Amino acid sequence: MQIQRIVMMAAASALLVASTCLAQATAAAAKDATAVATTPVKAQAICPVMGGKINKSLFCDVEGKRLYVCCGGCIKTIQKDPSKYIKILEDQGVTPEKTPAPAEAAKTPAAEPAKAPAAAK
Repeated sequence: MQIQRIVMMAAASALLVASTCLAQATAAAAKDATAVATTPVKAQAICPVMGGKINKSLFCDVEGKRLYVCCGGCIKTIQKDPSKYIKILEDQGVTPEKTPAPAEAAKTPAAEPAKAPAAAK
């Protein structure tokens, strides 16, 4: 009978310790989630290639990210080594915009397809 009581006390103690650990882990996870949700996103303002002010109508969509540039020449440079320029922005604390879904991309002026010249009559 005494052995049974000792086993029950040990089980109750283990259950108490486990529930305390679970509560602490849950509180820590909630705190981490809040910290991530409140971390400000720094928008891109500087061209990662030349360091000049970006032109929002000039961009390069690479690796699911939209990188804005200052001039057309920078687009070609980014296309040669996109990871390098994504890293430059991220090292500056910039979170590049995600590449828009195809339906959204069609609405932006830079993404409009070129029109074929009208046939002469």
